[in-house]
Amino acid sequence: MSRYKPKKKRKALKIVLIVLLVLVVGLVGYGYSIYHNLNKTANSIHKPVERNPEVPRSSDLELGKKEPFSVLMLGVDERAGDRGRSDTIIVMAVNPEKKSIEMLSIPRDTRVEIVGKGINDKINHAYAFGGIEMSMNTVEKFLDIPIDYYIKMNMDGFKEIVDSVGGINVNNDLEFSYEKKHFPKGEISLNGADALAYSRMRKNDPRGDFGRQMRQRQVIQGVINKGANISALWKYDDVLKALGKNVETNMSFNEMVEIQKNYKSARHNIEQYQIDGQGQRIDNIYYYIVPQDERERIQSILKEQLNI
Repeated sequence: MSRYKPKKKRKALKIVLIVLLVLVVGLVGYGYSIYHNLNKTANSIHKPVERNPEVPRSSDLELGKKEPFSVLMLGVDERAGDRGRSDTIIVMAVNPEKKSIEMLSIPRDTRVEIVGKGINDKINHAYAFGGIEMSMNTVEKFLDIPIDYYIKMNMDGFKEIVDSVGGINVNNDLEFSYEKKHFPKGEISLNGADALAYSRMRKNDPRGDFGRQMRQRQVIQGVINKGANISALWKYDDVLKALGKNVETNMSFNEMVEIQKNYKSARHNIEQYQIDGQGQRIDNIYYYIVPQDERERIQSILKEQLNI
């Protein structure tokens, strides 16, 4: 089985973190000033999307009834005059009854049908072709589950967000050095720059890009754990500023409040998944090919988590 091999120039981490914060940072209810500022930030990053879902729900999602929901997290490399591509793609399925979150990384070179374009291409090209709408519809069809929310963050804001929560802790299972930084085995503390380097390394990991994806998910979980600590409230202003500059989502402020109130216990049990496949060149272009039985295995896991 060939390893997934992304281009070197796009190795920088582009993780979308806002959903983690709204799940666990209990800012609402700790004073009018905090509530007001959270509301202001939530409204500034709120970007609704109009679309016809590929996998529609049988009825509208009701967060007040603690129904499971899904989030598509996109890390985007944006440049002036160029929409960019979604080079980090993570789907999270949250189930409050099970008190769990299932987190799936999708390799950006995965060959799929690009919904609305009528071609088979790399999944990260969906964003370049048609933005959030095409990305959501393409991921929906590939996984055969409804995608309720999206969270998008520009890669340039990654370090700011990690630093805004005071850094994170991760449990590193592979000693390595990267970009003049050394990462020993065991529990380590990372600031924003460290976390970026920690998540970029691939070549010295025998697991290749799967090892890197695992470290990306560790960083996400590290933010969850840090955000859940009451001490994070003292840094809420930095957190909100970082989010306001770097994040977009179709989650409204009221939906964030419902999620914080009804779903925050899900952070205690995070299951991480990867998609098995192999690299293949088609017309001299590298793709990551996912067999149909593997695709169905992943679909089944997510459908069970979402009670579908």
